[in-house]
Amino acid sequence: MKEEPGVQSMETLVEAALRVLNTADPFDKARLGDSVASQWLNGTIALPYHPTLDLPVPDRPARLTQVKLVPPSQMPKLGRGGSLQSRQAMVHSLAHTESWAIDLSWDIIARFGKQEAMPVEFFTDFVKVAQDEGRHFSLLASRLEEMGSFYGALPAHDGLWDSATATSDDLLARLAVEHCVHEARGMDVLPTTIARFRNGGDEKTAGLLESVVYPEEITHCAAGVKWFKYVFLRSMGKGLDGNEEDAVIEKFHEVVRKHFRGPLKPPFNEEARKAAGFGPQWYEPLAVKESKTTTTIAF
Repeated sequence: MKEEPGVQSMETLVEAALRVLNTADPFDKARLGDSVASQWLNGTIALPYHPTLDLPVPDRPARLTQVKLVPPSQMPKLGRGGSLQSRQAMVHSLAHTESWAIDLSWDIIARFGKQEAMPVEFFTDFVKVAQDEGRHFSLLASRLEEMGSFYGALPAHDGLWDSATATSDDLLARLAVEHCVHEARGMDVLPTTIARFRNGGDEKTAGLLESVVYPEEITHCAAGVKWFKYVFLRSMGKGLDGNEEDAVIEKFHEVVRKHFRGPLKPPFNEEARKAAGFGPQWYEPLAVKESKTTTTIAF
């Protein structure tokens, strides 16, 4: 339903986020998410949540059943972009990742926003992330069709949501694993991915990734870093203006080692990571294997 300009909705942002999560078709999910984001950003949706209403968040968002899911270890190799088939597989994989990123962004709003009494700026930052992820999915799925394939034509895996499930009761862990580690990994590999499309003669896909997806993913990682700092420093009774970087980094290492299996994989995109707000001291020590037992599946 189209909202009249200047008329506030009775629906809260969390209620709208749950509608997105409960929408199975990813194209509809992206369109609904874009509409909800626009309504929040223009003030049509005015309240983040009802103070007295606790709404259940699904353990798993609604998803299309025709996308064949396999364990990450059984995923076929994507190739290096030298053939059309390889490039289709690469775009399909990227589109699938973005489809999960939509859900992850709305899930952090619905699951943690009220529970952790987060400020309005938290909701706005992740609404913007969710809107971007929906646009990325739509653009990549459209590009896939231009290449003679479609989303759902190839198998995919749910490694991202496995990590979301493992961090469903811990906002610090969710921010660290999903919105810092996984997002940053995407920034690490995207320049190589772009080069493979370009070397394979697919300038259109390379340009889409280079001009739209890559720069926006840096801002998404920045949101994860920003709110990880905020949540930890708030728990210590301190604000973001304090000189507590060493303590924040130490906590980040502790959380990642507990909730992420194995070391982080170099090489790291130092320029993009710096632009997102975290330097080598955040992640280089995590590239060294620890002996501690950890819990989530690396993606």
